[in-house]
Amino acid sequence: MKLFVSEGSPGGLKVLAAAKATDTPVELQWVPHEAPVVPFLSHPRVPALLLKEGSFLFSPNAICQYFFFLSGKETSDFTQAQSNFANQLFEWEVTELQPAVSAALYHHVVQGKKGEEVLGIVRQPLNYIDQTLTKKNTPYLNGVAESAVDIVFWGALFPLLQDGTVLPDDLKVLRNWFQNMSMKEHCKKTVETVWTRKGVQELKAYLQKQPGPTLAFEKPATNEPKEEESLQRLSEEEIAVVAEVWSRGVAALPKPWKPQQPVVPVEGMRNVLITSALPYVNNVPHLGNIIGCVLSADTFARYSRLRNWNTLYLCGTDEYGTATETKAMEEGLSPQEICDKYHVVHAQIYQWFNISFDYFGRTTTPHQTRIAQDIFQQLLEHDYLLTETVDQLKCEHCDRFLADRFVEGVCPFCNYEEARGDQCDKCGKLINATELKNPLCKVCQKTPVVKPSQHLFLDLPRLEDRLEKWLTLSQSTGDWTPNARFISRAWIRDGLKPRCITRDLKWGTPVPLDGFRDKVFYVWFDAPIGYLSIAANYTDQWEKWWKNPKQVELYNFMAKDNVPFHSVVFPCSLLGTEENYTLVSHLIATEYLNYEDGKFSKSRGVGVFGDMAKDTGIPADIWRFYLLFVRPESQDSAFSWNDLMLKNNSELLNNLGNFINRAGSFVCKFFGGRVPEMELNQDDKRLLAHITLELRQYNQLLEKVRIRDALRSILSISRHGNQYLQVNEPWKRIKGNDADRKRAGTVIGVAVNIAALLSVMVQPYMPNVGAAIQGQLCIPDHYNIVTDDFVCTLPTGHQIGTVTPLFQKLESEQIENLRKRFGGGQLEDFLLKPKQKNVAAAEKGAKVLQEEVAKQDNYVRQLKAQKAEKKQIDAAVSKLTELQKQLCLVEGKNPALQASKGKVKK
Repeated sequence: MKLFVSEGSPGGLKVLAAAKATDTPVELQWVPHEAPVVPFLSHPRVPALLLKEGSFLFSPNAICQYFFFLSGKETSDFTQAQSNFANQLFEWEVTELQPAVSAALYHHVVQGKKGEEVLGIVRQPLNYIDQTLTKKNTPYLNGVAESAVDIVFWGALFPLLQDGTVLPDDLKVLRNWFQNMSMKEHCKKTVETVWTRKGVQELKAYLQKQPGPTLAFEKPATNEPKEEESLQRLSEEEIAVVAEVWSRGVAALPKPWKPQQPVVPVEGMRNVLITSALPYVNNVPHLGNIIGCVLSADTFARYSRLRNWNTLYLCGTDEYGTATETKAMEEGLSPQEICDKYHVVHAQIYQWFNISFDYFGRTTTPHQTRIAQDIFQQLLEHDYLLTETVDQLKCEHCDRFLADRFVEGVCPFCNYEEARGDQCDKCGKLINATELKNPLCKVCQKTPVVKPSQHLFLDLPRLEDRLEKWLTLSQSTGDWTPNARFISRAWIRDGLKPRCITRDLKWGTPVPLDGFRDKVFYVWFDAPIGYLSIAANYTDQWEKWWKNPKQVELYNFMAKDNVPFHSVVFPCSLLGTEENYTLVSHLIATEYLNYEDGKFSKSRGVGVFGDMAKDTGIPADIWRFYLLFVRPESQDSAFSWNDLMLKNNSELLNNLGNFINRAGSFVCKFFGGRVPEMELNQDDKRLLAHITLELRQYNQLLEKVRIRDALRSILSISRHGNQYLQVNEPWKRIKGNDADRKRAGTVIGVAVNIAALLSVMVQPYMPNVGAAIQGQLCIPDHYNIVTDDFVCTLPTGHQIGTVTPLFQKLESEQIENLRKRFGGGQLEDFLLKPKQKNVAAAEKGAKVLQEEVAKQDNYVRQLKAQKAEKKQIDAAVSKLTELQKQLCLVEGKNPALQASKGKVKK
């Protein structure tokens, strides 16, 4: 391996110290700060690590982690909690500590500032590190032994702190840790090598060429931005550069990329392939499903297109498996009819939510069968399949082997009472269905029995080395969320085991092998192949996306429970074919979104579901905004009706909507609808600089798929716009002398241009709102592109249209009615406690239940008239009986008495 390092490079301190700490043999090559070491990057990145097979790592933190991974220290010694905490610290170092240190270093090295002027910039991050060490009460950041986290934090801080004596007494714990790290032999040798007098001079020369730092950590959390605190650190020269770029206008913008149809990779462009986890066809998605997969992916896809990246966004319904068979039995339809019915339901929901799929397909297609069977045959040919006889749970009442997700019982690890037959949602551990205590069939609530059956297994242990090599590279070079990194690493650390890929079902992709032709592929072997088959249904050039890893970046979006199948099982399936498949580059997993004080549940009907949202009277963009505002990026979050009302009324109505409406209305009212002449003073230019910093922060966050955090940059810009109008009061100045009227024109012209910028930035989040702003301001489509620069897109004389309010206030009474409407059945043990079932059912109302009873009664009569199978009739009768019981409770009658009366009548 060859390590490229620059003298005076803070990143060089990190990587060289990590190499020495782990005794990793590397060939050291010294290069200038701006050396184009990595050929495929548009901007130089040093340090960089050239791996033996020719791949590059160019993130200092990733290189440090790679060295420690090779040494085996952390993977063998860390507990799951420590691994998780380490990932959290690495993310925090990148998003919080690095920007602060970079800003402080710039002012110290370039501008010669010292003492509190420098430390004040990093005070908040230093407090956090000190508190972390104090709380952990360990000599190192993540335990009793030095780890990559300590090296990374020390390397980041050393250029500022040097010997640590500048740290005040109230940061004593941090100071002791830093001085202890600095005394280590590998750190001392690194300082002697990297932090030379020549190196510091080269660093200063390099920093002098760079734009001023973005102080993301100082952005206010309130509606009153402290503009001076961040802008006072921008030099006049930097502000002048921003103003000059602004003055270039739309000529500074590249033309939007219009891809050919169908979209295929283009040589020399950034080709982005985006998938969201395929939703089960037989369930209506709830808000948690929508934000976890399709909405998050859609936001990033829309942003990718605004960045002129060649983007393809694919999704579709997952249609095979027991879930579909059971739903078909319940509704008296064939599995294909169920799929056809609910595929339309899904498509309509996503269309209402404005999800911009390039193609929304399904897995019940000839392409799916062909590609899945082809991958299977290749795995068989390369000896990656095993045959084993396994014990399975069979429900004798339903006369079927039970798929994992149709068994519930007590988790053998944590005793959670509603663990599924494949995984426990509480502790996250994988489970074999036969390991469950007190298992129950979810269809009939009967106890299943254990029966043997012969199945095929994917030999994951044989693929483990190849998987681990690929995983290390992908996680080092790509943006994997901390939970995705942790979950995938936990699987490998615990040791991979053969994974069953067949099931005793009828509805699925047939297994093309003698002795197994009565079986189908297990859904989690088959379903991810749906990404490939959906692409094949979209274009016959699908292999240009899926067998082109050098040109294509693959982003997978999902909730965290799907991570193992996308980071281990599916990659192993593709690696085992020995073909050059495109594997995931960036795995983006959310935590869970809860509903008020309970949980969403498809089976229990708890919470707001996709087909219900449009009936609330709240526009789709408001749902999109709120779900993205509370997106569970790093921890579980909750949907709250009160919070939805608060965010709509404060952030959208009073902040964003208010600013855009005022800016546009002032143009119409005072200047006849034409953008006035603008003569910028220094305060205006400082505002442009601040907006530019926010725009760049927005880009940095979205490039890292920090979707929720990037939304704050939009709201921050509109807050600054509102403040700008309030301070300058153009409605008063317009009545004054010529100088005042000219000043009013400048302020209004700048404000309406900020509104134009927001119309583009808001599109990934609220596409209808973005289009409405552009319609009102008469902004051409070819302005829809995002760069790192804020330019004047609405020049003097530009004619705008009619300006109307973008948002409506949500009233307390309206929200309270919606809360009551969707508030029933939120008890966690809903399925297991009939009394609580009855309470929830009672809340449905007698009218609804009467209709359901009548409908089910007619269905039972039809089955009997058609002489359907006994088990199908019994299931339908059982459902009818349950509905009749619920109706009795709503009407205040005794179900037992009504049942006995019914028998007498018969």
